[in-house]
Amino acid sequence: MSTYLWIDLGAFIVPFLFSFHPRLRFDRTWFALWPALLGMMLIFIPWDSWFTHLGIWGFNEDHLSGITFFGLPLEESLFFICIPYACLFTYHCFRALGVKDYFGPWSGRITWFLVSALLLVIVFFPGKAYTTSAFGALALWLLLLQLWLKPIWLGRAYFAYLILLLPFMIVNGILTGSMLEEAVVWYNDAENLGVRIGTIPVEDIFYGLLMVLVPITIYEGLLKRRAMAAQ
Repeated sequence: MSTYLWIDLGAFIVPFLFSFHPRLRFDRTWFALWPALLGMMLIFIPWDSWFTHLGIWGFNEDHLSGITFFGLPLEESLFFICIPYACLFTYHCFRALGVKDYFGPWSGRITWFLVSALLLVIVFFPGKAYTTSAFGALALWLLLLQLWLKPIWLGRAYFAYLILLLPFMIVNGILTGSMLEEAVVWYNDAENLGVRIGTIPVEDIFYGLLMVLVPITIYEGLLKRRAMAAQ
């Protein structure tokens, strides 16, 4: 089995097994989870495939199975299932276990700070495809949330992502070569800021936040619809 596939499965297996825990029962929300992941993939798979085609990033074939899916390695496509599944499982656990919404009162200020910072970077560092697309897409999604949807869950989502940054850094660190002789995923630094946290491009942090917020938005919307229909 390929290195990348081991990484995907390693991130997925524990959250999947604990989805059936009697205190969590994440499986009972799968009616909302799977459409949420599909909606996210409809955005991220074409984006990923196009940037791979352009050489903005790419993959080391020595760590792949050789199977492709929509112009991407199978392992990369599975990444968009395994990692967001683990992230939404964590987010669900905070809800199910009644973890305090620490960032709830500050979610609006956090959102406006992020939007401002992201747009400023785009203005001062133009012409970098990964930076512009990741920062721009996240800024637009945050504006959608802040100005239109006004979700009460946004603070909890920020807090969950903050906690998830540690495992995220471990997984992405392995993929970008921090624990291997060669990177599984490589980046063309002409298309990003060239700023790395270890071996991880800083853009990945914001790309990851968008990859979490998009499915949470759909997931929460479907949960709300089911609850209203049950009344």
